[in-house]
Amino acid sequence: MPRITPQTELDQLAALMAAQPDGLGIEAIQSQSKSLTRRTLQRRLALLVKQGRIQMLGEARAVRYVCSSQTVAFIQAPIPTLQASAEVYVPVSSEGEEIKAYVRQPRAMRPPMGYKLAFLEQYHPNHTAYLPQSLRDQLHAMGTARAQQTPAGTFARDILNRLLIDLSWASSQLEGNTYSRLDTERLIEFGQAAEGKNALETQMILNHKQAIEYLVLDPADAQVTPDCIVALHAFLSDGLMADPTAVGRLRCRAVEIGGSVYLPVALPQRLEELFGIVIQMAAEIDDPFEQAFFLMVHLPYLQPFEDVNKRVSRLAANIPLIRHNLCPLSFIDVPQLAYVDAMIGVYELNRIELLRDVFVWAYERSCQQYVAVKQNLVPPDIFRLRYRQALSDVVAAIVQNDEAATEATVNVRLPPMVAAADKVHFTQLVLQEFAALHPGNAVRFGIRPLALAAWTKRHGGA
Repeated sequence: MPRITPQTELDQLAALMAAQPDGLGIEAIQSQSKSLTRRTLQRRLALLVKQGRIQMLGEARAVRYVCSSQTVAFIQAPIPTLQASAEVYVPVSSEGEEIKAYVRQPRAMRPPMGYKLAFLEQYHPNHTAYLPQSLRDQLHAMGTARAQQTPAGTFARDILNRLLIDLSWASSQLEGNTYSRLDTERLIEFGQAAEGKNALETQMILNHKQAIEYLVLDPADAQVTPDCIVALHAFLSDGLMADPTAVGRLRCRAVEIGGSVYLPVALPQRLEELFGIVIQMAAEIDDPFEQAFFLMVHLPYLQPFEDVNKRVSRLAANIPLIRHNLCPLSFIDVPQLAYVDAMIGVYELNRIELLRDVFVWAYERSCQQYVAVKQNLVPPDIFRLRYRQALSDVVAAIVQNDEAATEATVNVRLPPMVAAADKVHFTQLVLQEFAALHPGNAVRFGIRPLALAAWTKRHGGA
């Protein structure tokens, strides 16, 4: 494993420059840092320059390294257990800082790394723990719903409308999608694609919506099984893969990771075998948070699909949370840079501390969004959610065809997707929609105010 630059080495070099107001040349620095080879010293100095702790003045042999104005305070101040960076980041532990410093080095300074089976082999479900017990207890306290005896998935269904928007937007944003949260809300609620956005960005949002509904609306679907993970990929990658046959299928070719020197497994047979082992190990983990985090670590590390692996892992991480009726993880406000750094740390170092920092911060943020406001939300009607599009189509068709809103009319227009056992309830819901229909809410059904006014005049409205 590549050696991570110890923070103490960097601090010592920065302190050396701080003691010399006029700066030092590399020869003078090396004479006082004999334990470092010249090549290693050059890398340390380049890293300090990149961090802004020192400045490089002059050219060629005349180069001198001078302490930056803010460095002295940085050296003298104690490093807290968790510290927030000046950039948009998450609070990072000292171990996370080590990983961050390593992955911020230029690619040329990071040796290529292949898949290491030992990283997986050293994990033993319910004996090994990426998340210490004290941290898991803290996460349980944050994410546990007050109604303990409700069926699996109740928490997620209660906040489904908000979760669809938040998770679709936040997860897509981590992939570079430029939709705003408001744009995402309009797309999910009203099917309105944002102007100036390309079709792939719109498709990515809609794919997230379908995948989330798949997990939440029927808890039987939310399982840590190969079939469920492949199904998530099918939803999330629909219309986004260069090869359409790669949708919902383990990859058959080698892939590379942008911005990383990590080279995943290339042999298809080996990949399929490892995929089965990873999912089996995940399924054996009892604690839902440990299980969620394991999936966030090992699914992207394996890269079982040609693309969309991280998106799959983020939704898969919600499976144990949904099943245990815990607050879901929406990744709202997670900085893209922090998430990417953390994943590269897993890829190239097999270290999980920075990703753990991101995971814990992201979950606390999600709980702030949902646990505190859940009591103020009206629980959604799951039946209405299931037939939302069908309800809209029937209401619009009756108005557009200038028909009276009666039980008989609705029965004639019942869509085939409505199950026989649901027909009576569905008809009642359509009539309820007509009873509450007015110009202000008719837009939900694509009905223009003038068309509604004409229909109301002829048929008397509600």
